[in-house]
Amino acid sequence: MVTMWDKIAKCLEGYPERLNVAKILIKSGLSIRNGKIYCGDIVIPVVRISRVAGVDRRTVTQTIKMIESNPELKMIFSGISPAGPSLRDVAKYLNFGVVEITPVDAKMPGILAAAASLIAQKNISIRQAIVDDPELTPEPKLTLITETKVPGELIPEFLKIKGVLKVSVY
Repeated sequence: MVTMWDKIAKCLEGYPERLNVAKILIKSGLSIRNGKIYCGDIVIPVVRISRVAGVDRRTVTQTIKMIESNPELKMIFSGISPAGPSLRDVAKYLNFGVVEITPVDAKMPGILAAAASLIAQKNISIRQAIVDDPELTPEPKLTLITETKVPGELIPEFLKIKGVLKVSVY
């Protein structure tokens, strides 16, 4: 099965710096439209991306041109949007709970469903579910932000879910 990232990597083959720029755009949910980089409706200056990618502005500009000249890449990058705010780093200040699950294989189905079911059995509401893309994140995780703290007694239950490597509850 050819993944989105496989398509991007093939089109940008031989241009590692441009590939790095593309990765940053995807990871950040930034789109490309009419020669500009957008976060939602906000234009992001090329120089900001160049600093994050560790390349010069021309590399970012050339990446944009290359993406817009390739119909397949243009379709992907014009349709990307940010996934929204993450409450992960402010959960403790809001008295929310956080469950981080590291899978054995991030492509294994059913981990999110089983974890959500365990939390629901304790009558706890899930505010957010954030799943890292295994193609873009070296150690992808499932992060569940809950309305209240999750009891530590659920840790062994999470570990029984097929495909779960480790669990952190805080």
